[in-house]
Amino acid sequence: MKHSTAYLGIGVLLVLAFLALASCRDTIGDPVIAVDGGDPERGAEAIDQFDCTGCHTIPGIDGADGTIGPPLNFWSKRSFIAGNLPNEPDNLIAWIMNPQAIEPGTAMPNLDVTEAQARDIAAYLYTLE
Repeated sequence: MKHSTAYLGIGVLLVLAFLALASCRDTIGDPVIAVDGGDPERGAEAIDQFDCTGCHTIPGIDGADGTIGPPLNFWSKRSFIAGNLPNEPDNLIAWIMNPQAIEPGTAMPNLDVTEAQARDIAAYLYTLE
């Protein structure tokens, strides 16, 4: 009887460990807000390419611990972009492509991001819950 109790305990621990691992997200999740034509995986690559990590803290991106710009965690839950623009995909894409046109003098520079790249970056940011 002692052995069956021990095996039951081990079985319960294995099930709990499996459930804990299954809840971990080691890949990019589904976007909370869909961005037409955007791909979160490519967005993560573009974030690295344009060195967004130098200014922003961005969950899920290695080395993204910048403190110049605001942290981008919980992006999908935010109401505004740059303090006054409603947080909607088209507005975010426009901001990423040309922040100076939206808020002249902002610290965020124009990085020559194409519309396709901005869609991908936006798609990634909208996975951040």
